[in-house]
Amino acid sequence: MTINDSLTLRRVPDPESLRCFLAALQAPTFRAAAKQVALTPAALGQRIKLLEELLDAKLFSRTTRSVTPTEAALALAPAAERALSALAECVTVAHGGGERPAVELVIGTRDELGRSWLVPKLAPLRRTLPWLRAHLFFGQGNDLLARVRTAEIDCAITSTRFADPRLEALVLHEEAYVFVASPRLLAKHPLKRERDAEAHTLLDAGPDLPLFRYFREADGAPVLRFAEVTRLGAIGPIKHEVLRGAGVAVLPRYFVGPELKARRLVALFPKVIPHSDYFRLIFRAQDPRRPTFDALAEQLRASPLK
Repeated sequence: MTINDSLTLRRVPDPESLRCFLAALQAPTFRAAAKQVALTPAALGQRIKLLEELLDAKLFSRTTRSVTPTEAALALAPAAERALSALAECVTVAHGGGERPAVELVIGTRDELGRSWLVPKLAPLRRTLPWLRAHLFFGQGNDLLARVRTAEIDCAITSTRFADPRLEALVLHEEAYVFVASPRLLAKHPLKRERDAEAHTLLDAGPDLPLFRYFREADGAPVLRFAEVTRLGAIGPIKHEVLRGAGVAVLPRYFVGPELKARRLVALFPKVIPHSDYFRLIFRAQDPRRPTFDALAEQLRASPLK
């Protein structure tokens, strides 16, 4: 332990002070909080004062009629709860571990990934993580992220990019892409040169071409100008229309693997390697269930995309 570590430990709140702080935060009055922790109101007040001095932060605004928690108190509360929970877990582990309490999670994902990959993993997850109760919610990328932010769902599995400090992510699997068309369409209208694209329709999910950009931004990609672009919102309908010969599209390789193998689809410009993305397990930053998300991510990484 370094000198700095030692100095830091001296400023760590003791468990009893944190317990008093949480009681004061949750009870309607300091008198009620003092009763919960078996102290006199004066003793509770002294505990809170010492904690404020230790942290160099005002935790409650006091008037003659009320006591109101400050923003610092509200920010401290989740960390205090996690600290007391961790201390309690130390006792449990020291006495043989005990039975882990059940944790319920609502996991959001898009329909195609959920049905083809996540739903088949529910039974194995139940065996390897018997304390986890997983429920699924189906939606699309940005909608899933919004629902995680507002706690409508607990986490989401998606490759949708984000730069929100309120969210954290654990990488699960690389998502490779491939530019595809049906042989039937290519027999009528080949697509081997840039100018050939003028006879084709590009199928994509949204107006910013989120799928085609993986090909367009790749090294050595040709500049393609299509006759038109049709937006279908999700990869399921896009795949259906590509198989029907209605257009060309960039799709996740795992999602069209069987069709490529059976030659129902073929890769276009195979020497160009589209950029990859990653499926991530996304959850709210500072969520006290982080150990649960870590355990879930570890199990999902062991299950390859198919």
